Amino acid sequence: MESKESSLETSTPNVSPSTAASNAYAIGLTQFQGFWIPSSRVPTSSIISFQKYFQALDDDIIVASKPKAGTTWLKALVFTIVNRHFYTLSNTPLNSANPHQLIPFFEIKLYRENSNPDLSKIPSPRLFSTHLPYPMLADSIKHSNYRIIYITRNPFDIVVSLWHFFRFMDDWPVEDCFEMFCRGEEGYGPFWDHVLGYWNMSLEKPSNVFFLRYEELKEDPVAQTKRLAEFLGFPFSIEEEKTGVVNQIVDFCSFNNLKDLEVNKTGKMAETILPNNKLFFRSGKVGDYVNYLTPTAVERFNNILEEKLSGSGLTFK
Repeated sequence: MESKESSLETSTPNVSPSTAASNAYAIGLTQFQGFWIPSSRVPTSSIISFQKYFQALDDDIIVASKPKAGTTWLKALVFTIVNRHFYTLSNTPLNSANPHQLIPFFEIKLYRENSNPDLSKIPSPRLFSTHLPYPMLADSIKHSNYRIIYITRNPFDIVVSLWHFFRFMDDWPVEDCFEMFCRGEEGYGPFWDHVLGYWNMSLEKPSNVFFLRYEELKEDPVAQTKRLAEFLGFPFSIEEEKTGVVNQIVDFCSFNNLKDLEVNKTGKMAETILPNNKLFFRSGKVGDYVNYLTPTAVERFNNILEEKLSGSGLTFK
């Protein structure tokens, strides 16, 4: 363990000169264990603590994603599916708390605030989340009968959504954000390595890793929610389907409903640098990137993706 921990503590800050001078987001990136970590918000020490101390249980449920891939929506669905026999939609904690408060991040919340938090009192199944790539997960997770739901999205929409999200820090050009993705130097990137880690595990261990595309969820939320509930071990009964429970959950967890909840219109999470919860609910549209990225830029990144994902069987429309 000592030799592993020693290797974990080695990090090499590296910021591209083309972006460092123009936006605060790029300045905070550190190369760590083969990926780019936003260390100004996620200290590498919190990742090391998570890897060293977290003890997974077989019924743990983990929501995994790259930022701006549909994480907030997925957390709301997972929380509601798992807890639907404890809360009605009228008294669910989602009415007064943002989904990120109900399914906390390992590296951003739990192990940042405490290097070895006591998680034993969390009721089963425990719900956690992470933006970390699969290789960086704690070994105890990989050796347990965990369930991971990984959501990804057309990377062009991720670029635009991330650019909008961090404009509260400074108004940086969308071209800068795009160039970071092309180099694979964005937060938790490279994108292709992040997505391939979970994609490959979903093929190797389909009962443990559920690979979901944001676009699939948008296209048929009812069918995908039923698939999700089945994977989580909380399938909907025939009676629930007949009485419209699935549709009610889908409607409650929809982008428009979550966006209109008071907690997400005027609320703010004290432990984050974000000015308000509204930042989590901008557009949610599929294909919005066409309004921001040129056809030449799209073709260029497409070529990069084709090369990086070649032979994996993973494609993006």
